[in-house]
Amino acid sequence: MVLIATPTNRDQEQAISSRLWSSGYLPGEHAGVSFRSKGDPILFINNPPGVPDDLRKQTIDGINQLNRLNYETVGDPETHTRIKQYEMAFRMQASVPELTDLTKEPEHIFKLYGEEARKRGSFANSVLMARRLVERGVRFVQIYHNNWDHHSNVNGRMPSQCKDIDQPCHALIEDLKQRGMFDDTLIVWGGEFGRTIYSQGGLTKENYGRDHHPRCFSMWMAGGGAKGGQIYGETDEFSYNIVKDPLPINDFHATVLHLLGYDHERFTYKYQGLDQKLTGVLPTKVVKALVA
Repeated sequence: MVLIATPTNRDQEQAISSRLWSSGYLPGEHAGVSFRSKGDPILFINNPPGVPDDLRKQTIDGINQLNRLNYETVGDPETHTRIKQYEMAFRMQASVPELTDLTKEPEHIFKLYGEEARKRGSFANSVLMARRLVERGVRFVQIYHNNWDHHSNVNGRMPSQCKDIDQPCHALIEDLKQRGMFDDTLIVWGGEFGRTIYSQGGLTKENYGRDHHPRCFSMWMAGGGAKGGQIYGETDEFSYNIVKDPLPINDFHATVLHLLGYDHERFTYKYQGLDQKLTGVLPTKVVKALVA
């Protein structure tokens, strides 16, 4: 199982947020399901008034029977995706209400994660929900934390951002350890690029910012066979260029796949006549120093 926390910048959030949960070139049945912070956790997760579960199940079975006949006739893979989606939707209707009900979590859990864990949509609440998902067998969870695009007002915004994540991240690790799940759950925390250490724009005591920095940035991993207690890689004195142990993103992906039990050279999916690899076509290796 893998749990990824993704801090993002506002520019990225506005541009590609709708694509984050897609399945790319994989069939649509593999697309992720996003949880909402307001209203029903998932749209239409509850049955309409007067419709019991058994009647809903009969309806879905009937629709899927028609879809299978259509799939056998036409062979459209999107029809197969629709069948899988209906089946998953019913399973979610039966499980999500209990999953998202945190009232049965003991008080010591809220003390561990912080009071923000009671607030839907907060990072702490999302992390606690992620633990509950993984605990129930969900194999991949991504938490999306916005507003790291600090082109200005770093001193005003960074403290609150760090406050959002520090206690819940520590709590998640401790919680997984207490439940005997830490060694089987890989936590990856990171974004799509870093920030410069030098100021962007006007420099005043009250207002200064940092620009995008694609040359080097930091991520961390825990659990799931990752080797803890170390720092891998080093930058120059200006934190601008890498001077020791560079880690190309493809090598990082290969290492994550290795920790999940996959050989990145053999793990392929045929798409548009090509055997697609998650690590691309460049020479790529597993970084053994990151593996426990």
